[in-house]
Amino acid sequence: MSPPTRAPLSQRFWYALAVAFFHGWFPLRFRWRVRGREQVPREGGIIVCCNHRNHWDPPLVGSASPRQLRFMAKQELFGVPFLGRAIRAVGAFAVRRGEADREALRHALRLLEAGEAVGVFPEGTRSPDGSLRAFHDGAALLALKSGCPVVPARIGGAYTWGGRITVTFGAPFSLSAAGEGRRADLKQGSNEISRRIASLQQQESTAREGK
Repeated sequence: MSPPTRAPLSQRFWYALAVAFFHGWFPLRFRWRVRGREQVPREGGIIVCCNHRNHWDPPLVGSASPRQLRFMAKQELFGVPFLGRAIRAVGAFAVRRGEADREALRHALRLLEAGEAVGVFPEGTRSPDGSLRAFHDGAALLALKSGCPVVPARIGGAYTWGGRITVTFGAPFSLSAAGEGRRADLKQGSNEISRRIASLQQQESTAREGK
């Protein structure tokens, strides 16, 4: 199958409409702030990897990004009435958790080859206390197979009404195999992505102290 050139017009339309809505809603729902938006490359395939704490996370990081993110989402969400149709309409695609989903991997690689931005939550599930859980290796596998840079992102703050939520993007970086074998390379890559996301918390703390 030839790679898609870009998201279909209908997906771009619904994504832009959703972003416009959330740009109006989030400042009312949270004290929403975005840092490091300039770090996100405007062209070429990229993998945006973010921590995952709350169901608001996909629209939060998607609306903060200067590019449309094609989110990899757990398959179960596509069976939820309305939600499944909504996330499919904005370009999300399904991945089966707990197994090596080759079709999802191939689809993500085609998107990256076409110069799209793929959004991934490597923890695979929400972490309500905010601590980073162990990462699945899918994001590292995508980065190693595609050669595309990873853009770390972190969502921090309180999800309460009026709570401050900050979305921070870090500098893009590339993973390279160490030649120790696929399993070791994937683990090393996942650890590096996790480390880069964790380091954004320190940047946020420093920015607050500098005020």
